[in-house]
Amino acid sequence: MYAGLMKPAFRRLWASLFVLFLLLASECPPAARAADDKTVWSDQEKPIVDQLRGLRKLPDDVRVHTTQQLALQIRQLPAVPNKLKLAGHLAGLSTEGDFGHDTLQQVADTLSAALREQPQPAKEGQPDFLYVELASLVRYEHVQTLLESPQFAAAMAKLAADDAKREHADFTLTDLQGKSWHLADLRGKVVLVNFWATWCPPCRKEMPDLESLYSQFKEQGFVVLAISDEESAKVSPFLAERSITYPVLLDPGRKVNQEFEVEGIPKSFVYDRGGKLVAQSIDMRTKKQFLEMLAQAGLH
Repeated sequence: MYAGLMKPAFRRLWASLFVLFLLLASECPPAARAADDKTVWSDQEKPIVDQLRGLRKLPDDVRVHTTQQLALQIRQLPAVPNKLKLAGHLAGLSTEGDFGHDTLQQVADTLSAALREQPQPAKEGQPDFLYVELASLVRYEHVQTLLESPQFAAAMAKLAADDAKREHADFTLTDLQGKSWHLADLRGKVVLVNFWATWCPPCRKEMPDLESLYSQFKEQGFVVLAISDEESAKVSPFLAERSITYPVLLDPGRKVNQEFEVEGIPKSFVYDRGGKLVAQSIDMRTKKQFLEMLAQAGLH
């Protein structure tokens, strides 16, 4: 989800992991999962897999408790490859909203323990995806880890380098109405750059909150630029069914996605009126979380 510009071999590895993650977490029919997911789960692992598949369907308060329980259940599994897979899947799902610092800490503890039991090799000079997952929780969700690993240190350094690149990012893209938007021209406004796609459930879930915030603050100079790497033929019908008034920009060549080092979505970046990157999210945010991000740019 966080790998940015990768060498081909690592990108293929990341893609296979992400597909498996989607099979576990998405709402695709059971028959499709059975046909595509070749992982052999033990009897102890199967109930955990079933709960992961249904996690997005739970009310948030139930999801908090279930996520914490899953973190403990995975931590108690034997040190086998599936344990590391499950810990990574849970980490990816745990940031889809506001489930509390304690929940994220338990998830991070489980992933850290699994990596300590089963250290993963670097791929083409890049830290393994799961070290980047853990580093993202530490850097952006402010959890703690005692993991000492050269790969974890490399993952933390990579995230810092990605952020430095985003600080100076600039782009020009066209929205669905044909209007051109140049990020540098928006100095003096608070800008939220949101990367999303029509197929992404967490993206769809946060869109009404983004629309509400845009309506609330646009007269104060707030701009939302929502960027999709899909074609207009997919995006336009999707938006026609929804009341979205903020600009939706197209990046079919993924040049801007690459400039921002975006591989997993949704992701949001907030720039203040001076063009400084002041807040970002690594996943879906609630309205409350978005408000906290905007407050760092002076919007209240």
